[in-house]
Amino acid sequence: MTTNLKWTRIGLGAASGVLCLVTILTTVPAFARPPAPPEAVRTLCFVGRKTTIEKQIAACSAIIATEGARTRDRAGAYLIRGADYLTRNAIDQAIDDFNELIKIDPGSSAGFVNRGEALRRKGELDLAIADFDRAIAIKRTSPSAWFNRGIAQSDKGDPDRAIADYNQAIRLNSRDSWYFNNRGNSYGDKGDFERALADFNRAIALNPKFALAYFNRSNLWRRKGEPTPAFDDLNSAIRLDPNYADAYSNRARLLRDAGKIDLALADFDQSLRLDASNYRDAYSRGNIHFDRYDYARALSDYDQTIRLRPDHADALNMRCLTRAALGRPREGLIDCDASLALKADDAYTLASRGLCYLKLGEFDSAIEDFTAALKTNPKVANALYGRGLAKRKTGDESGADSDLAAARGVYAGIATEFWHYGIE
Repeated sequence: MTTNLKWTRIGLGAASGVLCLVTILTTVPAFARPPAPPEAVRTLCFVGRKTTIEKQIAACSAIIATEGARTRDRAGAYLIRGADYLTRNAIDQAIDDFNELIKIDPGSSAGFVNRGEALRRKGELDLAIADFDRAIAIKRTSPSAWFNRGIAQSDKGDPDRAIADYNQAIRLNSRDSWYFNNRGNSYGDKGDFERALADFNRAIALNPKFALAYFNRSNLWRRKGEPTPAFDDLNSAIRLDPNYADAYSNRARLLRDAGKIDLALADFDQSLRLDASNYRDAYSRGNIHFDRYDYARALSDYDQTIRLRPDHADALNMRCLTRAALGRPREGLIDCDASLALKADDAYTLASRGLCYLKLGEFDSAIEDFTAALKTNPKVANALYGRGLAKRKTGDESGADSDLAAARGVYAGIATEFWHYGIE
């Protein structure tokens, strides 16, 4: 069972490459105010060196709350605090701050860029693009506005418009590796592998420590059917970022496909240690354990998958089969029924349910399910072999011999599989 590799566009650590963190604002109205906040508070908010994001937020909040704060300082504090909120994924709080900034300074290109990015992350792509349009209208020379609008266009599934925006960002700033990385993704979406490869190469040349660019280039090599350079790039990504969960995840799949199962398991283990919410890796690791007849570990992985994705029909089917193999066919039936409710008439799930009935000694029900599976797919070895065993139990020796022989013709090792299921 092959799971697609992950393709990361901007990555979790990309705030500095995505946000327009500009503290110099356009001219804003000046009003007479009492004395400004202490200089130490201003420094903590606006400079933020050698401090935590929480302390920077607190300092910016103090400026915003101070009666004597200059309008320019309040605007800058809203911009920086909003960016900090966005870094922490507090999207609604970020939007509130950018709204306040725009009220103070309607001519702030940075305000619209950052609010647009927050809206994009919230999934409100049309509103995000409208903000980027406004930012570009205010300041056409802002590469961040073009770049972020390109990301939103890509999210909408429009690689051509995304590329056009990335082109403009690159014309304005040809030294930003992020611009080439993201344009490479969009060229990859179009199937233009040569231009995509050139962009990833350029991104890496500009920033040899850019783990995400190596990761994305590895996906391109994989799509081109070249696993060796794909593997090398994933090694580079992991060397640069030892906590890169998606890189371990993708390398595990390359190793699995190359038959290096122990190494693949080690990478899946590391991926899931770093990101326990990755249901795809839990499912894939479960399949490896199942293929090794390690049903207890397989069951644990399928449990984790289903906790994270209760509607994962394939995981429900595999848990059904695993429970049957572990001598718990009644529980297996529940999973198979749930899987079939999501994926009706699936041949493999019908075969799994048939196996549950076979283990329960309900041979007529087993034959019915195996037959239904074979009507959908005549080459399901489990269904052929299981039906053969069920027919033998009902006294149909001729039918049994025919099905068992057909099953061995599809998969020579089917008898061994059933022996591990606890059925001979």
